[in-house]
Amino acid sequence: MLVDTERFYFLATQRALASVDIPFTREQYVELFLVQGKGAFHLAAERGLVATDIARLRNERDEIFSELLVSESLVIDGVKSVLDSLHGRFVMGIVTSSERMHFDLVHRSTGLMKYFDFVLLSGDYPRSKPHPDPYQVAVARSGLDPDECLVVEDSARGLAAANAAGLRCVIVPSELTRGSDFSGAYRVLESVTDLHSVIE
Repeated sequence: MLVDTERFYFLATQRALASVDIPFTREQYVELFLVQGKGAFHLAAERGLVATDIARLRNERDEIFSELLVSESLVIDGVKSVLDSLHGRFVMGIVTSSERMHFDLVHRSTGLMKYFDFVLLSGDYPRSKPHPDPYQVAVARSGLDPDECLVVEDSARGLAAANAAGLRCVIVPSELTRGSDFSGAYRVLESVTDLHSVIE
């Protein structure tokens, strides 16, 4: 929960699908990506598009997403102050489903990487969220016991992954996920700055 990229991934996916006349709503995005973690290109397959067409759509989506990522600052308000207060006191890692190319695009100018001890990206674990694998790998990388760890997430998919790994999870909803079902969360916060009170 560091940068606000999800809205751009939705727009990029929506535009790619629109190029083949497949409508794609915000509600569909939240359910398919942020709850189920299954993506949307099966919708193209259901319309009869073949593998080469779908690969082209993925590339188109990725190109649009890359362009959007460099269009404005994406760091969420309050994140830097929270990281400043935690840095050096706790082991901190990033666990994301992002591809390396997009992750590097986002963080080449955020200044956030100095705060983190490790980063796990897509491909660094066998299965993505909502499976527990990303957080199981993260716990091993941290060198800590699971009961010493706290996950900060913004989606039901991330919460499911943390819970499946046996970890406490604090939710800071994003614009897209506000109002989602976060049953099982350790806490649901209004703002990332509220993390101070939880951790202290």
